[in-house]
Amino acid sequence: MPEPIPEHNLEPDDFDSASENELTPEGLAAQQALAAISSLQSPQNTNALKRATSGFREHYHSQIAVKTRALIFTLLAIALTFIGIAINNSFLGILGTFATLVLSIAMLFPLLQDVIKEWFSPEDRTLLLAFIGLLVGIIGFLKFSGLGYHLLRWGKKINWEASGTLAEWFGALGQILIAIIAVYVAWRQYVISKDLTIQQNLLTVQQNIITQQQTIDSYFQGISDLVLDEEGLLEDWPQERAIAEGRTAAIFSSVDGSGKAKILRFLSRSKLLTPLKRDRRLGRAILDGSGGYAEDRIEGVRVIDLGVMLAGADLSYTDLRWTDLSEANLVRANLSGCDLVKANLARTILYEANLSNADLNSVRLFYGSLEKASPRSRTHPPDYETGEYTGAVVENADLSNVQRMSEPVRRYCCAWCGEKSRKTIPGGCEGIFNKLGK
Repeated sequence: MPEPIPEHNLEPDDFDSASENELTPEGLAAQQALAAISSLQSPQNTNALKRATSGFREHYHSQIAVKTRALIFTLLAIALTFIGIAINNSFLGILGTFATLVLSIAMLFPLLQDVIKEWFSPEDRTLLLAFIGLLVGIIGFLKFSGLGYHLLRWGKKINWEASGTLAEWFGALGQILIAIIAVYVAWRQYVISKDLTIQQNLLTVQQNIITQQQTIDSYFQGISDLVLDEEGLLEDWPQERAIAEGRTAAIFSSVDGSGKAKILRFLSRSKLLTPLKRDRRLGRAILDGSGGYAEDRIEGVRVIDLGVMLAGADLSYTDLRWTDLSEANLVRANLSGCDLVKANLARTILYEANLSNADLNSVRLFYGSLEKASPRSRTHPPDYETGEYTGAVVENADLSNVQRMSEPVRRYCCAWCGEKSRKTIPGGCEGIFNKLGK
């Protein structure tokens, strides 16, 4: 153990002149102790300490004095009570009893306050006081309104022997109260069970959302590993593209509409749904000279071909902006309320699809000119210069209340959606020939 440092050695100048690295541990401890003592010995701290100490002492002595006086007075009151009883003096006995009662209640009142605060919450105290006030109010009302007197007179006129004993009346009243309490308990159990069920359902929904997001993240990682290999972008490996399509079809069947939209946005922005121009010999995607891959709508190869994966899918009220859904089969798909801003739906099959309330701002339904554009055909190849057979199949699609539909898109839909769907297009189709003839 280090020897204690003498008090006369603790000088501030000694520590100021030495660097921190040159001090021993004992010196550092002594320096800290000196700083603390110096700060405590400042005039402000000394005065504050004196005031706090004097205040505490005054409060402590006053409490002791109050308790001592109350104890003495209580003993005197008890003695006075016994004296009154001994000499059979009613005045002294009543005076001593009253004084004893008042002083005892005064001494027990702080303890009763602590017990009430510990046992009863503010809400319970409020409820108890309100209940007592209600009883007092009812009693006062019966007393001063005269209703109680009339009730007593009416009660005296009743033949209680003919009506049954008072015990039977109270027994019936007790059974009624028990039935009411049983109904209340059953109702509370139902409410608690309902709340627990709602909480369990919310937890289940949250767990499903977390599980779905983990599944989607695993899918993203798996597709990224296939794409970002040494060859890059699933170049000349048909088997890997087939595996990617199989993974996509499998995950579409296990996620909801929001999950499908996330996957479609990922695949579209990654150029995995777009037909890319490729090297004829190696199958590698060709750059377009501006930092991206060149598209080839006629002979290009898609990394993932959606095909019929989304037929009948529910994609309502999802975000599908800038997605490339060209040539996808969306037969009877629910696209109501979708955000389809600048989405590519050329040659997409939208037969009997629900597009109500969808945002079609700058959406592409065909290539080429409006006059020659026509829906896709099984027997004719598309002509992307003129627009023939490059359009979407919109027959019998529900286009009611679609938002921001451009004039060319409206005219194309009026010409090729059929008589049933023409009635749902905002702005109508008056003067536009129905090219389907039905």
